[in-house]
Amino acid sequence: MVNKIKDIVINTLSKGWATLSEVSFAYQMKNETWVTQKRESYDRGDGATALLYNKEKKTVILTKQFRISSFLNGNASGFVVETCAGMLDADEPKACILREIEEETGYKVHAVTPLFEAYSSPGALTEKLYYFMAEYSEAMKVSEGGGLDSEHEDIEVLELPFSEALVMLNNGEIQDLKTIVLLQYAQLNKLFD
Repeated sequence: MVNKIKDIVINTLSKGWATLSEVSFAYQMKNETWVTQKRESYDRGDGATALLYNKEKKTVILTKQFRISSFLNGNASGFVVETCAGMLDADEPKACILREIEEETGYKVHAVTPLFEAYSSPGALTEKLYYFMAEYSEAMKVSEGGGLDSEHEDIEVLELPFSEALVMLNNGEIQDLKTIVLLQYAQLNKLFD
């Protein structure tokens, strides 16, 4: 049996960097009874993320930047180690991630491998992330990276041995979900074997 939804009413609570809406709707349960539910949904658009890797050196490129939401939820420094990522805006996922890789890491890669797409936290966010892998080399370095001044980005670029990134993952230094997913994907698929 397919569940059904009807009588959707969306009220915008806040519209700034993203849109916070209150949504009420009728939902048909498995037992065929209808219930009315009310939820808040946060829409900031979709994004793309990529793990940059160098097979010869057995390294990955990660970034480190201040994230206010992590600070508000117990991360004493507020800094998060993560894969480069960005919002799609009006771009297709591939164009977005190629742009973000160059802006954030300083590497101009020419090809990315699409892996999958997944909802970040579907209980509260509309965001879908497009996941990629991209091989880099020193010849592709065109700048220091660090993000755009116009967007007030202050990003530290980290080139790490893959083995060290896995240690950081296992000891809790990496707590960003998209980064965990991509590092584990690389490990499961024996990227460096």
